[in-house]
Amino acid sequence: MMLYIKYMVSLRCKMMVKAELEKLGLHYVVLDLGVVEILENISKHQYDKLKINLLKSGLELLDDKKSILVEKIKNIVIEMVHYSDELPKGNYSDFISEKLNYDYTYLANTFSEVKGITIQQFIILHKIEKVKELLLYNELTLSEISYRLNYSSVAHLSNQFKKITGLTPSFFKAMKKKRRNNLDDL
Repeated sequence: MMLYIKYMVSLRCKMMVKAELEKLGLHYVVLDLGVVEILENISKHQYDKLKINLLKSGLELLDDKKSILVEKIKNIVIEMVHYSDELPKGNYSDFISEKLNYDYTYLANTFSEVKGITIQQFIILHKIEKVKELLLYNELTLSEISYRLNYSSVAHLSNQFKKITGLTPSFFKAMKKKRRNNLDDL
C-alpha cells in the first residue's frame, strides 16, 4: 500500500515517519521523500492514528490525486536541487515528465492550479535557496556554483538571485559573514 506525505522533505522527516510507522506496528518496503510503501494493509484506525501523529510533526497524509501528484513533483525538484550532486543537463521539464511518466503540460497545469506558482518558479526558488546555502559554506566560487546549478552564466545566476532576494550574491555573502562575526564578538 502506498501512502503519500506532504512536507516530507528531509532526512529528519523520514526518521519521524519511520518512528510513527514503528509505533503502529507497520512495516515499510520503501520510505522516501513524500512516499511510503507499506507491506500490509493499513486499518482505518491505524490510518487515522498515523494521520494525527504526522500532523503533530508538521506532516500531512495526502488523499486526493492532484495533491499527491503535486507532492511528487515537489519531491523530485527538492531531491534534484538539494540532494543530488549534479542537476540534469537537459530540460527540467523532460526530466520531471520522464520521472513521473506524465505529459509535462498536464503536470505543469496541475502544479500551477494547486500551488499557485509554476514548476519553473518552484525550481528557481529552490535553486536560489541552494545558492544561499553554498555561499554560506564559502567552499565554492560564484562561477563554480553557477556551473553546478546549470546556470548559463554567473550574470544569469546573479540576476536571478537579486530578483528573488533583493540582494546580490556578494552582498548576501558579506552580510552573512558580518552577522556571523558580530555573533562571535558577543
